[in-house]
Amino acid sequence: MKIYSPMWKSLFTVLLSAFFFWSCSPLKQYPKESYAWAAQEIENFVAQDSTEDYPENSLLFVGSSSIRLWNTLAEDMAPYPVIQRGYGGAHLRDAIFYTDKLLGKHQPTMIIGFIANDIKGVAEDESPRKVARLFRFFLKQLRQTHSNIPFLWVEITPTKSRWKQWPEIKTVNEKIKAYCAKTPNLHFVETAEAFLTKEGLPRTELFVADQLHLNPQGYALWSSLIKKEIEQHLD
Repeated sequence: MKIYSPMWKSLFTVLLSAFFFWSCSPLKQYPKESYAWAAQEIENFVAQDSTEDYPENSLLFVGSSSIRLWNTLAEDMAPYPVIQRGYGGAHLRDAIFYTDKLLGKHQPTMIIGFIANDIKGVAEDESPRKVARLFRFFLKQLRQTHSNIPFLWVEITPTKSRWKQWPEIKTVNEKIKAYCAKTPNLHFVETAEAFLTKEGLPRTELFVADQLHLNPQGYALWSSLIKKEIEQHLD
């Protein structure tokens, strides 16, 4: 009878875990081009991490163009230092692929995420159920290196440009909110109601001409809602 050493048993366990992790990954079904398009922006973050120093108690913001275009982020979040890691067109599927590089080697006191492109009225749109699954997998990867710190997920904003998709987007928000409610150190930042009129339509005065991205007035409102939640959940 062949006896395996503890070292080989440990290696086998690691390989088996890695295989199981990848076999469960939602990335299996996506072609490389579905996330390779973001490679250059992600590598820019890696370059920043190699040349800039960030305080260990920073707030790490990750996500799509609303994070990238937040020009007053540092000012709005003061006195908390921030790390800004938003890239245009981000989907959960590519954020999953690049999780390690988005997080870098930082040791933030909190991570705040916002990604709003998985449903936008194109053939490649995901179903609300799939978006919720992608979110859970993204969180799973994030927790491998940041197991205990608070993670805030910002509700997808209702916009005029994607109003036809709002019923599905609203369902995504509801699914993620429900998951956050039962998961430790995971918090859902509600913002949608503040961006709707009393008639229940998007407040167009809060957006630039494309009716998708926030203008300064919109960012002022958004940041006030997000910062209130940050202050509530920081120790």
